[in-house]
Amino acid sequence: MIALVVTLLVGSGVVLAAGTAAASGEDDKTTLAATDRADGNGDGRAGDGRDARDRNSRDERGGDGRDGNGRDKRNRKTDNGRGNDNNKDDNNKDDKNKNDDEFPGRDQAAPPSDDDFVDIQEVRPDNDRLRSNGRSGNQATTGSFVARCGTNANNHRNSDNFMVTPGERNGAQHVHDYVGNLSTDAFSDDDSLHAAGTTCDRDNKSTFFWPVLRDTRQQGDDADSDGGGRDGNFGKILRPRTVDLRFLGHGTEKVIPMPDDLTIIMGDAKAKTNGDKNANAQWTCTGFENRITDKYPLCPAGSRLVRILEFPSCWDGENLDSKDHRSHVVYPDDDGRCDGDFKAIPRLRVTLTFDRPSGRDFALDTFPDQRHDPSTDHSDFMNIASDSVLKLAADCINSGRQC
Repeated sequence: MIALVVTLLVGSGVVLAAGTAAASGEDDKTTLAATDRADGNGDGRAGDGRDARDRNSRDERGGDGRDGNGRDKRNRKTDNGRGNDNNKDDNNKDDKNKNDDEFPGRDQAAPPSDDDFVDIQEVRPDNDRLRSNGRSGNQATTGSFVARCGTNANNHRNSDNFMVTPGERNGAQHVHDYVGNLSTDAFSDDDSLHAAGTTCDRDNKSTFFWPVLRDTRQQGDDADSDGGGRDGNFGKILRPRTVDLRFLGHGTEKVIPMPDDLTIIMGDAKAKTNGDKNANAQWTCTGFENRITDKYPLCPAGSRLVRILEFPSCWDGENLDSKDHRSHVVYPDDDGRCDGDFKAIPRLRVTLTFDRPSGRDFALDTFPDQRHDPSTDHSDFMNIASDSVLKLAADCINSGRQC
């Protein structure tokens, strides 16, 4: 749900169009007020402001430390505890050694290799092959819905991942850029996220995040910090020039509204060692959108670097998360159809553009042993929006409107 640069794919190729709201990269308009979630709101939601849907079918997972929603039980530390965690041991010289033991793999960190880069003009154009699932054929769901959430002008960043490593500081060992929900960190849970402010329009409190891109010629301010230099991630963090969060349809199926509190991940942060089964990195340059690569593209003068993060969009209709964080939401087939009992939901595409980095002097943040491999690009999303917004998104997509 960000509106900035939109990647629209058509039969003759991929066309990157400018988003209408934040494409200029202007500062985020941050909404700090939390939504009133009082009882008796009369909108069919439970007293805590959330849908009163039956989630008891997930209780069977309680034995593995997961709650009734089918997701890991979040560490619900108080704000005071959070502050203590942030500040303790700041002046402890032994803390670095302790952290090295806590975060293995740091001895394997290395810069990207020359083979990780490719001149975009040497990438074979492919006007027929459309990388994202379900973009070909007759499309019944041709509309779109954009979330306008800014470009992270407020510098909300950390090296946490509450979805995969809840309650663990520096659980990602690389820095994430966040837009949307203002509170996202290692200790986020459903309650804290619903109570927080947001940078998005329509009071959309969803959280969107992805690894930062750095200019490796310049010195960053986290060279001696976890997630930064201690984990092999050096350089000045580049703020995206534009961010576009766009929800689309796929194939001939109508989409249903996306459920509140649904979590989805795309790509594989450990693709270098895990292989390409879950990898879905897509890189290109403006003006060359029919040339997609999983390597860092070297863009010519006047062209911006582009990252495309395409999420799965077939939901099992029941679970808001799953043990592997993947099996509850999967990709459609090549014709855009969802298999079996899976339901078609709005398909999130995140498109990021960056001013052209110089030469090979840029790299994605990664786990230390992934050595900045561009195929590890990934993104995480948790849907937190009102029923009316979720219904509007589905209606716009199904009716062919651009909202």
